[in-house]
Amino acid sequence: MKKDNLREKLLKKRDCIEPWKRQEKAAGIMKRLFSMPEFRSAKKILFYASFKSEVNTIPCLDAAIEAGKRVILPVVDKKQKRLKLVEIKDISELMPGYLGILEPSVPKSRERKLREIDLAILPGAGFDVNGNRIGYGAGYYDKLLGCEPYRISGLKKHIATIALAFEKQIVPRVPNEGHDVKIDKIVTETRVINCKRRVQGFEDSR
Repeated sequence: MKKDNLREKLLKKRDCIEPWKRQEKAAGIMKRLFSMPEFRSAKKILFYASFKSEVNTIPCLDAAIEAGKRVILPVVDKKQKRLKLVEIKDISELMPGYLGILEPSVPKSRERKLREIDLAILPGAGFDVNGNRIGYGAGYYDKLLGCEPYRISGLKKHIATIALAFEKQIVPRVPNEGHDVKIDKIVTETRVINCKRRVQGFEDSR
């Protein structure tokens, strides 16, 4: 199936989850995320502000700040077609930005470099168990993380990547192009999928 068709199908499936069920599932996802060693050890975490029917991350942002984490969120730079990374101290600093998605509205001094990030929590329309991700078509995260052919970040270290998703967003195969971000782990309401272990022939954790 072509990427655009698969994206449309997955977004419809996600949209069809009843709001109260999404809230319940998101709470379970948050609980799993916060118990992961990658999360517990990370000091600076790149999150995303959830939009529409995505896994609700707003409680995650609040709880992470309360837990002493330094929380960074993306801001879309439409002119340069890239993401800027900006630290927030409180969720009250978020304002509607690109496409109505909440973004930090804080001084420029709060901008952070990608190399400062310990862990990146990424959104997506769908995923497979090997860590392939289908985004929303703009390629912002591919550019941010320096994937081919976007080598603009100059990043030399590997930043752990975790995606938050509902089980309905997991499919047998997502078409992968060379510039697509690969996910290390996926957290759903029922399991944590270790994509690297799957690629190496091991089972995911449940």
